Amino acid sequence: MERLTADEQLTLKTGAFGAVFLVSNAVPGMLGMVRESIAASGALGDASGVVKEALTTGPLPQLPRDSALEVEATVLPALGRAVEILRTKSPGDVEAYRSVVLAAADRVAQAHRGVAPAEAAVIDKIRHALAEPA
Repeated sequence: MERLTADEQLTLKTGAFGAVFLVSNAVPGMLGMVRESIAASGALGDASGVVKEALTTGPLPQLPRDSALEVEATVLPALGRAVEILRTKSPGDVEAYRSVVLAAADRVAQAHRGVAPAEAAVIDKIRHALAEPA
């Protein structure tokens, strides 16, 4: 297992935090966002090893603020790159990363009145971005 560079760690973090952000913003509502943030931090905190190090050290990712489409265009490719980085440098952590990101996305969706259709659609996009390439 090779250590991840700061840029690689930021890619993992951008994917994970961005996924949570996408699900959180799929359905509007400030009160829900607070509950969702707490739910997501619990899931991301369950990470271990290389994944935990990437998600808990270094700077926070800078996500576009202009539109949900711009965020999606940043986050979904970052998830795919994160899987590629882990497959190359720490193959044993690929599934852990997928699990943590999907668990965080799911907890965010569940945190406020159950999973809405818009949240389910975003989670499907996240799952697809994390999938092995054909």
